[in-house]
Amino acid sequence: MSSGAEKLKNNKSIAILDAAERGGYGIVSVVCYNLEEIIATARAAEAKNSPAMILLFPWALTQFKSHLVNLAADVCASANVPLSLHLDHCLEYDLVKYAASLPFDSIMVDMSHYEKDENLRLTKELTDYCHERGIATEAEPGRIEGGEDGLKDTADLEGVLTTPEQALEFVATGIDFLAPAFGNIHGEYGAKGPRGWLEFDRLEKVRKAVEGKVKIVLHGTNAFDQALFQQCVGHGVSKINVNKQLIDPWKKMMNERHQTGFLPITKLMEDSIDIFQKEVERLMDECGSSGKA
Repeated sequence: MSSGAEKLKNNKSIAILDAAERGGYGIVSVVCYNLEEIIATARAAEAKNSPAMILLFPWALTQFKSHLVNLAADVCASANVPLSLHLDHCLEYDLVKYAASLPFDSIMVDMSHYEKDENLRLTKELTDYCHERGIATEAEPGRIEGGEDGLKDTADLEGVLTTPEQALEFVATGIDFLAPAFGNIHGEYGAKGPRGWLEFDRLEKVRKAVEGKVKIVLHGTNAFDQALFQQCVGHGVSKINVNKQLIDPWKKMMNERHQTGFLPITKLMEDSIDIFQKEVERLMDECGSSGKA
């Protein structure tokens, strides 16, 4: 066993996704921007007896240095259910290396804005670097279109759908988690909805090609319902990233609170935690992870 593989033996993100893959359920992986979402995710996981993952964007590092990371890591460590910390869509080489000095369990090495050969080279180099520090890695073959808060808008780039051959090229870099592009997008799906875009035949071919080698990750889950989540899990998905599902009801709540006049910020924070937790619990039920901790 290589030194990198040896150091991953107790990796929490890998353990959580291994169990999900064996158990046939999806891990709700929540993009968190602040203390309220982090706490809400942990409380939801404990209330539902569900494993989960807390995701931060690189924005958290550039805005708050190590502070929000350390807070989230402490929440993960103190939870009474499996809860890991993941850095999503890290687009900068040096920032990946900095993140690897922090208490992340896994990092998405997103070099998809480079040409393929350079993408593969950098992904392998950074994966080796992370593995030596006991950190699992995720990568994205092709390009999942769209944009999210804290990420570059990639709508001007050509969306490249993942082929089994591409997937295997990325497996060869040593990554642990693979985020295929099979019609899923960051942001809004429009009038057709997600079912109008998703190519499950493509996803299944990718799954068969990488089975037993990496875990499959689902990005771009806006407007998904329980049946669609379950269909994705049935095609091998074990990590399910969510973001806007929490933000929309929170914005509605904040607008309603604004109409009522002044409220103490502590009350707004408590209400925010409550509504975030409610949505995460709903998603855990829909993804089948409730009761699986």
